[in-house]
Amino acid sequence: MSKGTLFDKVWDLHTVGTLPSGQTQLFIGLHLIHEVTSPQAFAMLRERGLKVMFPERTVATVDHIVPTDNQARPFKDEMAEEMMQAIERNTKETGITFYGIGSGNQGVVHVIAPEQGLTQPGMTIACGDSHTSTHGAFGAIAFRIGTSQVRDVLASQTLALSKLKVRKIEVNGTLPPGVYAKDVILHIIRKLGVTGGVGYAYEYAGTTFEQMSMEERMTVCNMSIEGGARCGYINPDQVTFDYLKGRDFAPKGAEWDKAVEWWTSIRSDADAEYDDVVIFDAAEIAPTVTWGITPGQGIAVNEPIPTPDSLAESDREIAEEAYRYMDLAPGTPIQGTKIDVCFIGSCTNGRISDLREAAHFYRLDSEALMALNKAILPQEQVASLVDGVEAKAWDEKVLKSYLEAGQLKEIPASRRKRLVILKWLARQFEEGITYPEKAVNQVIQQYHPDSATLRRELIGYRMMQRDKGIYWRLPEHEWQETA
Repeated sequence: MSKGTLFDKVWDLHTVGTLPSGQTQLFIGLHLIHEVTSPQAFAMLRERGLKVMFPERTVATVDHIVPTDNQARPFKDEMAEEMMQAIERNTKETGITFYGIGSGNQGVVHVIAPEQGLTQPGMTIACGDSHTSTHGAFGAIAFRIGTSQVRDVLASQTLALSKLKVRKIEVNGTLPPGVYAKDVILHIIRKLGVTGGVGYAYEYAGTTFEQMSMEERMTVCNMSIEGGARCGYINPDQVTFDYLKGRDFAPKGAEWDKAVEWWTSIRSDADAEYDDVVIFDAAEIAPTVTWGITPGQGIAVNEPIPTPDSLAESDREIAEEAYRYMDLAPGTPIQGTKIDVCFIGSCTNGRISDLREAAHFYRLDSEALMALNKAILPQEQVASLVDGVEAKAWDEKVLKSYLEAGQLKEIPASRRKRLVILKWLARQFEEGITYPEKAVNQVIQQYHPDSATLRRELIGYRMMQRDKGIYWRLPEHEWQETA
């Protein structure tokens, strides 16, 4: 049985008592909800005549069903509109903070909480979403829960849980060029299996994780569930504190110093005892992809697709299914396989750092990437010009590369995001910087002016490409009102 780990310390601090079943009644410090798994939970509360016990400890957002092309209400998808109305109604009736479209803070639930400083070390966090383990990157113990458990947390702010074993996964050394956090966690899952973490909490330790940014740590912890673990975490350190300092919900002033002192104290002890320890060498991890239909079907990019006889007998049936589904032949190299679609925007990899990296490759070989059907959907669909990943991307000119490659597609829009993007375009054209007509037209059509202030600033700008790619200023009446 583990002893002296961060998991043990946080578990003990949040234990309310032991239930007759032998399970722990665990207090949940932060409850995150969204539109998919919460409507049924609220309905169950009404059926039982129960109220939300601590509405101030629950934060809601909408992310799974928000259209990327047109967010006008009502949504064209009737089920999506129904879920949207339900979470709006339920949060209003119960006094729960709700970050809806246009709030400036709406986005993927596992991103907005860290982004605002809601996620902090030493917390217990629960959410009705499979990738809740993301928050473990901050030294929190974060669980995915089902709809009935969402009901339980709303009603009692506690969960009935059996204590997990703790496996320490240590990775040491510097990662080779071209190897990222996603490769590390895919390598771990490949070695331990998709069920290897069942019954465990994973503690990620070692110099490799210590060198990672918070975004990279979030990627690793996010995929703990793909390896069967109920949660995964990294001990908080200076990287954690630097990320949190100054964020909206982070402690301020003297309280910040007290918080850092306490966060440091809950780190796993140097002599902590673990139920299992696994050690990897970072130098042995290669760029990794999944060739099949499960996270466990991973190989290095310089390896061939495995043949059935190279797999354990228990893995052969699902491998055969994967061969058919992916239309790949066993034994053939994965390197050189044609890429049909590249999607940037999952809760695992869709942050500003990921956009920067992808933009780097656009700059290197935009002509080759033109052949791909790119769908770029930043996960933080927030309208804030300060914290929003899209605004950051435009201000940093990260997405300039996408424009140059003519590959800008389906980026969610809100009034303030449209404003910053169109202002940015206007400045570019004033400076004589031009882009392919198709790319510019996509931007104009999607981010059309919808405020008098913006229209005054952009009046007369209509981008038309001539032989030399020059855009001309046209009379004011050429603008068409489409708002």
